Amino acid sequence: MTFDYTIRYRSENHYESPVYEAYWQFLVTPENNSTQKLVSATFTTSLNARIEQTENGYGFKACRIHCKQSFQDINFDAEFTLTKKEVNPFDFVQNPDIEFGYNQLAQLAFKVDFEAYLKSTVLTTLPEKTQNLFVFNKSKSIFDNCCALNSFIFNLITFTTGVTTVTTTLEEIVQHKKGVCQDFTQLFCALARQNNIPARYISGYLHQGEGFFGDSQMHAWAELYIPELGWVGFDPTNNLLANHNHIKVAHGKDYNDCPPIKGIVYATGRNYTKYTVEVTHQQ
Repeated sequence: MTFDYTIRYRSENHYESPVYEAYWQFLVTPENNSTQKLVSATFTTSLNARIEQTENGYGFKACRIHCKQSFQDINFDAEFTLTKKEVNPFDFVQNPDIEFGYNQLAQLAFKVDFEAYLKSTVLTTLPEKTQNLFVFNKSKSIFDNCCALNSFIFNLITFTTGVTTVTTTLEEIVQHKKGVCQDFTQLFCALARQNNIPARYISGYLHQGEGFFGDSQMHAWAELYIPELGWVGFDPTNNLLANHNHIKVAHGKDYNDCPPIKGIVYATGRNYTKYTVEVTHQQ
């Protein structure tokens, strides 16, 4: 079964003082992969700014905007259509030899191949007192432990908007146990890596018609590399495996590798930004 999705992304920006020059990079275009196919993509601005289609450092599609004219208000609008396959994430047979998977994780070649997604980053560093917050039970398969970790994070943190920022540390998250999808995901990645599982942070969209928790802008989840299974998507914010409701845009080691927007604005005074995302689908 396939689903036809339409995604509308809008960013409204107001500045107290005139802006004389600005640069932005938007990482909001869905990728093409084995379960989703991008059909069309449009990106416009309310001003006559130059728009360049390019790629970020990980090879994902990005839009770069350079505005040279003076302004105090600028809007960005994007619309994407794509098809998404429905895939059963549990449609596989686990190897009854549980030790085989753990032996693979211990191999030097494996550690070299996945080094980038095994290392801690600033946003995925665990405080010392929580080093053993979640330890894999090696009498169970790697996949079963990853599912247990998914549930653990879901039950540990209460989804709460407005209490964290993109720079909030895991020490604060573990202490206050409140946050949004990026906080759930970065703690999930940190604990997976601590148990020698390669983990990458995913930025994308979530169709929330099923009653899922998620940001009104963009969503975050994780992919773990499990020997013999490959990359498997886990959404700790909703305690489920990624499915047709998850539309991937990009991945990286943490949020800093794939923020939806970043830029440089030459102006003084405050600025006000409002983001809206609408995701609809038809079976």
